[in-house]
Amino acid sequence: MSSRKTILGLCLAFLLTLPAVTTRLYASDEIEYFAWLRSVVFDRDADFQNEYQHFYDAGVSHTADFHETFLERTTEIGRRVNYATAGAALLWAPFYAIGHVVALATGAPADGFSQPYIAAVACGSAFYAFLAILLSATAARRLFGHGLAASLAIAAGTPLIFYAYVAPGFGHAASAFAVSLFVWVWLRVRDRWSVGGAVALGLSGGLLAFVREQDVLLVVGPALDFVRYWVRPTPSLPRSPSPQSSPSQPWVVAIAGTLAFLVALAPLLASYYAVNGHLGATETAARKMNWTAPHALSVLFDLEHGLFAWTPLALVAIVGLVVMWRRSTAQDVRWIGGLMLLMVAAQAYSSGSVESWSVAGSFGQRRFVAITPLLVVGLAALFTRVRATWPRRSLLAVVALCVWWNLGLIAQFGLNRMDRQKLTLSDNARVTFLELPLQAPALAWRYLTDRSSFYKLPRQ
Repeated sequence: MSSRKTILGLCLAFLLTLPAVTTRLYASDEIEYFAWLRSVVFDRDADFQNEYQHFYDAGVSHTADFHETFLERTTEIGRRVNYATAGAALLWAPFYAIGHVVALATGAPADGFSQPYIAAVACGSAFYAFLAILLSATAARRLFGHGLAASLAIAAGTPLIFYAYVAPGFGHAASAFAVSLFVWVWLRVRDRWSVGGAVALGLSGGLLAFVREQDVLLVVGPALDFVRYWVRPTPSLPRSPSPQSSPSQPWVVAIAGTLAFLVALAPLLASYYAVNGHLGATETAARKMNWTAPHALSVLFDLEHGLFAWTPLALVAIVGLVVMWRRSTAQDVRWIGGLMLLMVAAQAYSSGSVESWSVAGSFGQRRFVAITPLLVVGLAALFTRVRATWPRRSLLAVVALCVWWNLGLIAQFGLNRMDRQKLTLSDNARVTFLELPLQAPALAWRYLTDRSSFYKLPRQ
């Protein structure tokens, strides 16, 4: 993975996939994320009235529900509501600037709305998904000596590929990148827990929360790792003999990391205040949360909406984390596996606390795209453990089937050949494994050459 030729080859492969990126917005969530970017850059405010009105009038989301939610409803201080955070907009900003240059150069309207801006943001999401894959592979390689195969499998076998290429206007690719960066930094700094390392981890943790606030619960893993390092050091985690190992050092490191986290979190709090008049989400969003997590199990196991039904490769990867936790020969790797399982549980807890836990109408359990690096590590752990010829071939066959299942569901969802509100497993399986293999070449060509023919198709 560290080979320069490998990285250059991956970069070239990514560039070749850019024509597959869908350069449009179509869902209200995408409009909310984009509205942050356009409003801050062009209007210098957090008032989204004109952004919402533009997309409503343009027919992007011309529905009564959209009008009531975004053009009639207001926050506590009279602003238009925006349930999205501004973190994805921050990450998209360099690409948005490129879109502005392209608009000026081509004569397209330089108004922040025209096609060059939307195309640039869409390609930005694909880029961050690509970085998430690279960072996740590097994290797995640090633990097992390999990770690229697992990373590519997770990219193709989970909704990440959908939200990078088919619906890139959502913030999920940016979320996967932020969490992958956080995990990558954690695994690099945890050997010594220096002040500089804690600052880097704190900043990446704040970015993670800024992109998607519920992901903040994922900091539980590194936090416990830090506590264990100082309370019960192990031979695999030696303390530095330098003067910095004085008894006060843990507090200095903890304070430095916490301050860095708060600095990186400040833009999220400022954006809350600008829209809602207080340092928190709007009351409408807060009422949708039940922190007893009544749906924590359903969000994983429900046969119509659950993560494992939509994305069985996630189950395979989580089994890999269990194997890593229970069977790894290295004590430290076992500990990391346990922490990553806890982080997965934290994500299930936050997703199961939302009233709209089923995310009906969306592709897959999209909130779990954030745990991409954890799934990559789990699958890499399984690849490491399963060495015998036939078990390994069986594992590869299962992974291949899981990837095809995900691609088949993407095709059905895009063609409107499935109930987009829920899975019907028998019908979905029949189409995926019996019908789509014969249709796949024609569909792929149509996707690349006549993308708009997939838009707003009637139920088939």
